[in-house]
Amino acid sequence: MDFRSDTVTRPTPQMRKAMSEAEVGDDVYGDDPTVNELERWAAERHGFEAALFTSSGTQANLLALMAHCQRGDEYLCGQQAHNYRYEAGGAAVLGSIQPQPIENNPDGTLDFDKLKLAIKPDDSHFARTKLLSLENTINGKVLPLQYLQQAREFVDQYGLSLHLDGARVYNAAVALDVDIKEIAQYFDSMTVCLSKGLSAPIGSLLLGSEAFISDARRLRKMVGGGMRQAGILAAAGKLALTEQVEQLKVDHDNARVLAEGLSQLPGFHVKPELVHTNIVFAKLDDTVDIERITEKLKSENIIISPSNPVRFVTHKDVCSTDIKTLLAALKKWL
Repeated sequence: MDFRSDTVTRPTPQMRKAMSEAEVGDDVYGDDPTVNELERWAAERHGFEAALFTSSGTQANLLALMAHCQRGDEYLCGQQAHNYRYEAGGAAVLGSIQPQPIENNPDGTLDFDKLKLAIKPDDSHFARTKLLSLENTINGKVLPLQYLQQAREFVDQYGLSLHLDGARVYNAAVALDVDIKEIAQYFDSMTVCLSKGLSAPIGSLLLGSEAFISDARRLRKMVGGGMRQAGILAAAGKLALTEQVEQLKVDHDNARVLAEGLSQLPGFHVKPELVHTNIVFAKLDDTVDIERITEKLKSENIIISPSNPVRFVTHKDVCSTDIKTLLAALKKWL
């Protein structure tokens, strides 16, 4: 039982079968029919002109930032944004693009007044502000559709582009009970991670206009992301988007049960009403020795990441019985 992240999900039997039977070619030449079909289908499914299959969400975000921005440009993002904090500074290191982080509100949104103040004037002293990057979900929180509409109006007013780090955007769509296009419609570009709760073994999609994806494809080659017989992976990616979305509802239900149970443990502080999707955070009292508890849980084949707050993530490879087992083990070792 692994509660560290939904990145630990294993491909389904149907995915393994599809991968073994996938028709393949050389994707760098544009000859892999399975990759081509995934990209064509994904673009249409999400309401974009084109799509690009990439090896990871980090790579997809990097390509997006580099396609939107030139050297000496900057992008606005949240202080908690994954493409600012957890992607090794790739945009700055490889793209010479300056991040301008803004403190996230408690609900994960960014304050438009603060964003407005962060936009640089047209002056040679400053980087050129070109892009606003949002993340949905962010720390498990879902950005409201009304906020996304306001973000679109904001970037249009100030001449910026709008990118979505959609690593868990399908979790957001399921939580809002809307079609994915209801979210995607506001963005110039969007990433979709196939290898988290959607359970594909590898891969993310980058979506945008034909010209944008053409630029991103060239950049993908530049950073070593050109793959050959990638249809073996794309076959699983297609199933992730067609067969695994319903599973996310189960993951969300399990997360709420977990949050309720954690809130009743001594030294654990959780607000179940704030759990929107499959991620649960628990703040710990100083009396809770999370390092010792982590080792004790490991001895029972339960894996968590020791931290404060501690993050628990539900996914298809942990069931409702596993939630009960985890809660019982935590209670025993507190």
